[in-house]
Amino acid sequence: MTIAIPSLADRDIASVLHPQTHLGLHAQHGPMIIERGEGIYVWDSKGKQYIEGMSGLWCTALGYGDEELVQAAAEQMRRLAFTQIFSGRSHESAILLAEKLKAIAPTPFSKVFFGNSGSDANDTQMKLIWYYNNIKGRPEKKKIISRTGAYHGSSVATGAMTGLPPMHACFDLPMERIRFTRGPNYYHDAEPGESEQAYSSRLAGELETLILNEGPDTVAAFIAEPMMAAGGVIPPPATYFEKVQDVLARHDILLIDDEVVCGFGRTGHMFGAETFGMRPATLTAAKAISSGYLPISAVMIPDWMEEVLVEGSRKLGGFFHGYTYTGHPVCAAVALRTLEIIEQRDLVAHAARAGAHFQARLRAFKDHPLVGDVRGAGLIGACELVLNKARRINFEPRLGVGNYCQSRCQDNGLFVRAMGNDTITFCPPLIISETEIDEMFDRFAKALNSTLAWVYKQTPIASTG
Repeated sequence: MTIAIPSLADRDIASVLHPQTHLGLHAQHGPMIIERGEGIYVWDSKGKQYIEGMSGLWCTALGYGDEELVQAAAEQMRRLAFTQIFSGRSHESAILLAEKLKAIAPTPFSKVFFGNSGSDANDTQMKLIWYYNNIKGRPEKKKIISRTGAYHGSSVATGAMTGLPPMHACFDLPMERIRFTRGPNYYHDAEPGESEQAYSSRLAGELETLILNEGPDTVAAFIAEPMMAAGGVIPPPATYFEKVQDVLARHDILLIDDEVVCGFGRTGHMFGAETFGMRPATLTAAKAISSGYLPISAVMIPDWMEEVLVEGSRKLGGFFHGYTYTGHPVCAAVALRTLEIIEQRDLVAHAARAGAHFQARLRAFKDHPLVGDVRGAGLIGACELVLNKARRINFEPRLGVGNYCQSRCQDNGLFVRAMGNDTITFCPPLIISETEIDEMFDRFAKALNSTLAWVYKQTPIASTG
């Protein structure tokens, strides 16, 4: 009798609980199994090639199979595979990485705290700010203001700061001390004839009204990505951060800069803060810090915050926060080598140069009957698909137009990500060439035209009012 051997896909269905996945559909259809990657390409278990148009998950800045990162990991494993940095221990990789991050940061910082992911880093941000205000004798100054549409993680704390309703449903989120102000979606929210500058003034005014209603003495911080990523790749309108920061300064509220997606060259500068005029009090980094090769994150804080943490440590007998893998030597070594490579290969300048071509190709889709808005900066961008271009009306979510387009992209050998409002997002590795950018958008064009043909069968579509 022949015994059937379960496939790898069957074994996945039987054993793996997948994040950010429709679990019922996954049980029916199973996983796509990715076997290998090289450069900007990956291959599935059937041998099909794909352009990784999302850098995995906004991560793989250096693409796949970079031997220098492999060597950095192997050398560190042979020398010191693991040690912890609790109770004053340390090791060379963590020290060198902290120094490198301070050297390239967009504003002066004095200390770096290491974690494992963007979620735990933003969780750390919340704890540090609460700790800071407790030691300062301001126990009521604890509220964190986030924005609708923002993504800051999926832990209890960062899931609460994330302004996406699906991240809250049935998880008892958001939680106390988290408040939301309007996200800067100029395409949908601006009044007829309202300039970007006027729109930014209106949002800053709404933020100040929220702060005054809550009580400035109860609001500790405002957390923002330089450009919203998972919220649909939404850049801030002109003068937005200038005006928001004026409001924060008036009420002694700290600005947390979440650079998990925008950091390390993505927007054509080393950090998104430089692209969009942010002056952060603290900064979160993750993802591209190691090109996604190993999990690591960083929180950077200024000297005046460090002084208060030291004072608290004296009062309490220690600083009682940390993770087993804080400053993991192999992760730190790979992250350090990643940042060195970004500098040595001049990839930030490349992201600006290639980004100009990327943005030109992206913006050419504005004339497509399905596309309402295109947006982005450097090597990150999005196309928002709409039912009515003139009136900026989205499709009914039940139609799943964005997901359909994502599937057609996959059929054409391209990984993208469909997000809310049927927005197709792109975030290829920083090493992508102009020829590869053309190849990526040529594949997308085929998928977009297939989606248009399908949409015409589903619902009337209007290009004018």
